[in-house]
Amino acid sequence: MSATSTADSAALLDALRGIAGAAGVLTDPQDTAGYLQDWRKLYRGRALAVVRPPDTAALAAIVRRCAAAGVGMVPQGGNTSMAGGATPSEDGRQVVISLARMNRVRDVDPVDFSLTVEAGATLKAAQDAAAAAGCLLPLSISAEGSAQIGGVLATNAGGNTTVRFGNARDLVLGLEVVLADGQVWNGLRRLRKDNTGYCLRQLFVGAEGTLGIITAAVLKLAPQPREVEVALCGLPSPEAALALFTRLQRSDPAALVAFEYMSGIGIGFVLRHIQGVALPFAAPAPHYALIELATPRAEAGLRTVLEEALTAAMDEGDVLDAVIAESGAQRAALWRLREEHTEAQAREGASVKNDVSVPVSRTPELIRRATAACEALIPGIRAVPFGHLGDGNIHFNLEQPPGADPAAFLAQSHAIMDTVAEVVRGLDGSFSAEHGLGRLKSYMLPLWRGGAELDAMRRIKHALDPLGLMNPGKVLPEEPPAE
Repeated sequence: MSATSTADSAALLDALRGIAGAAGVLTDPQDTAGYLQDWRKLYRGRALAVVRPPDTAALAAIVRRCAAAGVGMVPQGGNTSMAGGATPSEDGRQVVISLARMNRVRDVDPVDFSLTVEAGATLKAAQDAAAAAGCLLPLSISAEGSAQIGGVLATNAGGNTTVRFGNARDLVLGLEVVLADGQVWNGLRRLRKDNTGYCLRQLFVGAEGTLGIITAAVLKLAPQPREVEVALCGLPSPEAALALFTRLQRSDPAALVAFEYMSGIGIGFVLRHIQGVALPFAAPAPHYALIELATPRAEAGLRTVLEEALTAAMDEGDVLDAVIAESGAQRAALWRLREEHTEAQAREGASVKNDVSVPVSRTPELIRRATAACEALIPGIRAVPFGHLGDGNIHFNLEQPPGADPAAFLAQSHAIMDTVAEVVRGLDGSFSAEHGLGRLKSYMLPLWRGGAELDAMRRIKHALDPLGLMNPGKVLPEEPPAE
């Protein structure tokens, strides 16, 4: 049956209420509004209902009911998707499944250095649970206070510490997943070695809910750091940023936790629009790097390591000025200059965001070539590249020309994205580094991952979700009509 008629829809909603409880099925527009629009306000959909299951068994029953009714299901965590990956379609026939009620920390093992946590727990809550056990969950993103574990894993989030600990998928030991037919796959294993067939967990990490719904995960933890050093450096060029990163890598790669690049114009926006921030230099620089070193070793001498590296870089002309934080408050203040970039750009005007990656060695070339290409496309456009130079992931954002009409500028979003993407292609990069494809970028997949690769993706999708009901319209573009 297809729940397209009023009677079919009513019957399905009654069945869902019987599973999740009356309070677990939201249909009133005032209650559902916050679930129907992505936080960037790029997409606004409609839904038959927002369903909030209390546990994995209830979710499995909900999936079975929706599958029997032929109703698409849109898993949603903290709704912080950058690419519209958790927003339902506009036809009102899909069900949003919020994992927010499934938020328990099931176990923390400080000997195994593992954390078992449900998908609806926020990343911050998981970090706090690890810290309470004397451990570190080494994944940090700007939205960690609202982003939920399920969404973090479904999009394979990266963040600030990838250079040291890897992306989200590198921290996953095991998963629990509700499959498209309502079966529950319990793969919550804490094993560091388990070479028994296909590595199923890695199919679901990064799949954006298109293959199944992650309900819980076992994550790797690390020892808490005992020494932390943070520095902000003013630099003459992107090439100098790369040279400084290389110097630090060769000095003590195990201690380098983050290396973030920022442009002078991006820092300028932060200083202009964000209250309570300040540049700790006498004069601004054309470019900046934010560095964090950390280690669980006591008395490891990281301060000396950092000072020696910065002194040598100054002697080579790669660093113009630098400041090392003297306290936790100063470390937070330096990091705020980086973390407020998105908000500052929003206050400056309309912007088009590009989450791209290239080999680390080619990041300066990306910054220069993409800036020139976008300036040629739209005179007066302002390039605001920033982000994770240490792993090759630059958020190459473009701000509207001063005084331009925001709507007219945003109407050129795809032309701008394609211009940046063409540069990235020429540098052997990726048009989606850590934000995923969602609805925003799926159209680019055939050009970048066509042929055998895209065909293999489609085969996996058809095998695990033959009815096409798991987060429809995300990641994979529509298939061409049969000849």
